[in-house]
Amino acid sequence: METRSSRHRKRKHQRKPAKLFIWIAAAAAISFTIGFGGAFLSSRSSSSTEDPESLQAAAGIDAPKPTVTPQASAVPSKPSAAPQPLKGDQIKLTFIGDVLLGSTVENVLKQYGYDYPYTSVKPYLQKADYTIANLETPITEKGVEQKKDYVYRSSPLALPALVDSGIDLVNLANNHVMDYGQEGLLDTMKHVDQSGLKRIGVGKDIDEAYRPVIVEKQGIKTAFLGFSRVVPEQSWKAGKGHPGVAESYNYKLPVEAIQKARKEADLVVVIAHWGIEREDHPDKNQKELAHRYIDAGADLVVASHPHVLQGFESYKGKWIAYSLGNFIFTTNEISKTWDSAILEASCTRERRCNLSVVPVLTKWAKPEIMNAEEGRKLLKRLSQISIHAKVTEEGQVIPEEIKTGR
Repeated sequence: METRSSRHRKRKHQRKPAKLFIWIAAAAAISFTIGFGGAFLSSRSSSSTEDPESLQAAAGIDAPKPTVTPQASAVPSKPSAAPQPLKGDQIKLTFIGDVLLGSTVENVLKQYGYDYPYTSVKPYLQKADYTIANLETPITEKGVEQKKDYVYRSSPLALPALVDSGIDLVNLANNHVMDYGQEGLLDTMKHVDQSGLKRIGVGKDIDEAYRPVIVEKQGIKTAFLGFSRVVPEQSWKAGKGHPGVAESYNYKLPVEAIQKARKEADLVVVIAHWGIEREDHPDKNQKELAHRYIDAGADLVVASHPHVLQGFESYKGKWIAYSLGNFIFTTNEISKTWDSAILEASCTRERRCNLSVVPVLTKWAKPEIMNAEEGRKLLKRLSQISIHAKVTEEGQVIPEEIKTGR
């Protein structure tokens, strides 16, 4: 496009009569004024409406970012609350807490469809390279019901929707996976394998139960291991030639499994099942085990079982998420069991991870993203119960020593 300065230079060399020159200059000035005013009004108008990128961002869907030329500013920027950006290749991981597809949840699924629980959160589960859940229910129609307070199981018909939601791997090391005995466990393993899901934390013998699942995404090998410190009885523990759960009452076997995985993968992630139900803070066993896992070579520990959210801990440059609470579960009258979260992690081959939290409200088998006000309250509470860590208003999890400027 011809600029005002180029037009001026062109007119200077054309030697037109003075009057004509004046008329041309005036016309150019009027044209510029109209053009500038139109552009200004247009920019004001467009800034008052949501563009597709903003709508996608609000829905949690990644959109291409426009190229912006940095502009000099006389106003110094505020210190950022964000952790230092990670460099190099990164794997994006998403974690959710307890998923129960039986009991009253199954009644909801039969009424509204097996995909009903995921309709509001599917974009968040699908955008990661790998998504991990704790599946707190055997998937079987076989086996003998065990004698315990709460016994669950789910139909294999629930699995296709679980896979379609974006979940890639399930931890089965928990206190419900053998609610229908060894036969129910083996049947669960068969159905999970046939669905295409990967599984950790159980096996037909002790070797399989403590064996990691290793996946490669974005050129990064990540090993996943599952352990439970909530095992109803001795017969549930995996042994030689004996199906069962990878337990963690004694840290010896988990530590050995982590050390072995450390040699085989770039990243090691532990999914744990532990703690006291409905307690906001981890107990001493949780903290001791988490520290031992990291000392053995784990890079990230993410856990569940208490049915409520517990805080984060920054330990030796690694992260522990002590409990992600319920994600899809039966609903009771205790409101803090309705609070949940989607945990997003970006990790590098150099074993560094940045975490962020998406606040979720889960009731009647339907997790929903919280509105802004309620989300801020939840993030603030998470920050208050964390150890050597804070959660910002934007949901970023940062070590306590990083100053936010607020």
